[in-house]
This record gives sequence, C-alpha cells and structure tokens, in this order.
Amino acid sequence: MTTRNRRIVLASRPDGAVTPDNFRFETVDVPEPAEGQVLVRVHYLSLDPYMRGRMNDGRSYANPQALDETMVGGTVGEVIASRDPGFAVGDKVVGNLGWQEYGVADAKILQKVDDSRVPLSAFLGPAGMPGVTAWYGYRKIIAPKAGETVVVSAASGAVGSVVGQLAKADGMRAVGIAGGPEKCDYVVRELGFDACVDYKAAQTPKELARLIKEATPDGVDGYFENVGGDILNTVLGRLNTFARVAVCGLISDYNNKPGEAAKSAIQNPVMFLVARFRMEGFIVSDHLDIWPEAVRELTGLLAEGRLKYRESIAEGLDATPEAFIGLLAGRNFGKQLVRLV
Repeated sequence: MTTRNRRIVLASRPDGAVTPDNFRFETVDVPEPAEGQVLVRVHYLSLDPYMRGRMNDGRSYANPQALDETMVGGTVGEVIASRDPGFAVGDKVVGNLGWQEYGVADAKILQKVDDSRVPLSAFLGPAGMPGVTAWYGYRKIIAPKAGETVVVSAASGAVGSVVGQLAKADGMRAVGIAGGPEKCDYVVRELGFDACVDYKAAQTPKELARLIKEATPDGVDGYFENVGGDILNTVLGRLNTFARVAVCGLISDYNNKPGEAAKSAIQNPVMFLVARFRMEGFIVSDHLDIWPEAVRELTGLLAEGRLKYRESIAEGLDATPEAFIGLLAGRNFGKQLVRLV
C-alpha cells in the first residue's frame, strides 16, 4: 500500500465567487489509525452546495472550514485497516473524510453500507445525505395531503429529484423548476414530474411568474426551496392558504460578497398573513433520529427501480476544484461526485 496521501486544503477564503486559487494540493503521509479508528481508501467524494457556506468566516449553522486543513465533505470508500472490532478490512463505509484519497476516522462516526443492492456511489446521493434531506423536508415539513401540489426548485439535482419522485409516489401533483430544456425534459420524462418550469427561459421576473402560474393552476401547497432569489419570491406569491415551505438551500446567495444585499430577501412579507403559510429552514444533521427510517425507504425504492437518479462524475482528485465551481454555477446534472478509485 502507498504511504502517501494526496489532499486538497482550503488555502484562502473566497471574496465572492470561488476560484481555483482558493485551494491548494498537498501530499502528506497516509495517517495511521489509533485504537477505535479505521483507515479508509476513499472511492468517491461528494460535492455539495453547503460547502460554499463553510468556506466563509462568518456565522452559519456549522463552524467555518479551517484554513490549511483538508476541505470538508462526504465520502464513501473501503476500509483498508481497522483497529475497531465493528469494522473489517473490505467493509464499505460512508463518512466525512473530506477531499483526500485516504482518511482516518473514529469508527463511531462511520456508517457501514451494503452495496450489493444499490451502487456504492448512491450512498452519497439518493441513499445518502441528499436523499435523506429530501425525505425529511418533504415528509416532516411539507407533509402533503392527498391531491396537493408540491413544487421543488433545482428539481433535476440530487435533492430536488428525490422530492418530486416521493411526491409522485404519494399521488401529488409535482412541479419542478430547473435551468434549461434538457433538465426540464429529464424531470418530466424520466422522473415523472407533472410539469417543469425552465427558469432560464424567463427574461424577466414577470415572465417567470407567468410560467410558474401556468404550471400551478391550483396554486402551491408545499414548496421545497433549494435556490432562493426571484424563484423563491415568485413561488411565495402562488402559495395557497396554510401552505408549507421547507428551506433547504439558497444557492443564489452563496457567492455574495460581504455586505451585498441578499437576492433571497422576501419582497412581499404580507403573504405570511394572506396565506398563513409556515416556512421552516432545516439542516438534516439536526435530525439523525430519522436517518434509519429514511434510508430504509430510499434504498428500498432504489433497489426496486422506483427511484431514479443521475450523477455527474468528475475523474480524479485534480478535477475536484473545477467540479465544485461548476456545481455552484449549476453546470452539473444530478448529483456531483468525484471518483478517486
């Protein structure tokens, strides 16, 4: 086994948009596991929008990413050395080892997974954090009733695609919002949504409002928010009385410079009174108690072929910074991964 480990560290904090100069490649020794730890050869890295928020040195729901330390991130890989009785060499595990080829972690914070029924990479997508995020926001916050209309932004992405498919499986009207005709075609034809609004086809907020109104003739009962900006404000204007809004992400504001006005600022707060809706932000790691239930349902649907997903896979550690920048710009199609093995 090699004794050297390649990793990517955060070299500087972005001032606005992320650039490759914010990262630095390093080669260090492969760490040795201590008692109660395992050494993992990482197979896939998960790239997710939340990582952008942690690159800032400001208040957020998690501590900022430390400078000169391995970039944070979800991983799936294979145990190659173990000093814990619960893990054996060859076990496949999900963890948060970050942007590196090898990582050591306490056994208690790793999750053993069975890739005999679903591909290993799926445990970073529909059977992992994105899928559980979709499951929680849809089932616990939106909690739709029979026949309601559920709208989800970034509908072709790792989270949004699961939300819409769960809604359709429950008999809801599922409406997606995505960028470009190819993504919208995928959302309707492959994932089974009832409609999809191509927000890039709208030249003005007024035109976006028209497109969303046409796709939601009976209004909106549940909204799963991943994007923010004009999309958020437009959908709020379509909410029915007692609608529920699950706020998972606001990617339109992630590259804002310090002091820059938020694009997701609510422009018509009177809607809180008119529609009496409930709007709740959430972070899925606050709800670890629901993970077993969610993963059981999601892996079951995947194994049966009833939950479809798509992956954008970059090859090799060297491709990671550009893949992450592309994710923030919406250039990925489905779950963004980096394959290391």
